[in-house]
Amino acid sequence: MSFKKDLKLLLRPYYLINIFLSISYIVAKRLPLICYYIFAQSECELDGKETEILFFLMIVIMIRTRKTGSVTMINYLSSSFVYTKVANLVLWFYADIRMGILFAIIFILCGLILPEPTYQGPENVIYLRGANGLEEELTRDTKIVWVVAFYTAWNPSCVNFAPIFSELSAEYALDNLKFGKVDIGRYPDAGAKYHISDASTSKQLPTVILFKDGKEVERRPHADHKGKLVKFLFSMDNVKAAFDLNNIYRECKKSHTKRKEKKAIKAE
Repeated sequence: MSFKKDLKLLLRPYYLINIFLSISYIVAKRLPLICYYIFAQSECELDGKETEILFFLMIVIMIRTRKTGSVTMINYLSSSFVYTKVANLVLWFYADIRMGILFAIIFILCGLILPEPTYQGPENVIYLRGANGLEEELTRDTKIVWVVAFYTAWNPSCVNFAPIFSELSAEYALDNLKFGKVDIGRYPDAGAKYHISDASTSKQLPTVILFKDGKEVERRPHADHKGKLVKFLFSMDNVKAAFDLNNIYRECKKSHTKRKEKKAIKAE
């Protein structure tokens, strides 16, 4: 996703309101007019406790966004909103319980009324029903190459990767190069069969596997020779490079053209 697209997304109410809520306490405490009206203070400065809370918040956001594999400005914001709003909730309660209750009400209402925008662009993804559904597709025609993403609906890394996988499917999908998704939260049998943990602490979400001739040939993230999981950043360019999608696309397109020509000759 380009920087310009990120800027356009930021104009949506969800992001504008959440950014406001995330900085509401600092703005209220640092702007003299607002500070004097709300806190009745002539010196608008953060005290030691407030500074500690904000410093702790920065550390949590840095750790969590690294774990979720956030790679764009929108990803970072989406991953950090929960923590920034909770920190603001604590700060408002610390300053004035009435303001804390008001902020909590606004916090809850925004969560109910303004859900995070989902990807609305084109995609060519087949949603598969567990291990059996995937196995049926793999054995139906072994000449089809499959790129399959294993995910859960609640995992932030999977949520961040969803639009990237959709864009890849729209760009590369062919009749003999297909993109599929399996929700291992809903179909744990698929996670068990392909050795992908769906635990809340799992570092295997999402997992993308490339199948050729009905068999797995590549996956990310993968384990090294010692069995240790190698961390993988699921950006658009990284996925293309890791699975050599450009060359696979050319090979599949060439193979598909030859099959069409053979069918045309037979028909004649």
